[in-house]
Amino acid sequence: MAQQCEICGKKPQSGNRISHAHNVTKRRWNVNLRSVHARVGKITRRMRVCASCLRSGKVAKA
Repeated sequence: MAQQCEICGKKPQSGNRISHAHNVTKRRWNVNLRSVHARVGKITRRMRVCASCLRSGKVAKA
C-alpha cells in the first residue's frame, strides 16, 4: 500500500538532514495520513486521506 493520499495524491518528500557540523544524510517527510470511512457517491468506502484534505472539507466523512 503506497503512502499516498487518495484525494490529492500527496506523497512523501525527500531531502537532507544537516547536522551542526554540516554532515548530510538523507531523510523524508511523510504525509499525515488518516484512514477514514468516506462517502464516495452513494457508497461508504475506507480511504487513506491526508489531514489537510480532512481539514479543508474535501472529504465527506460517513
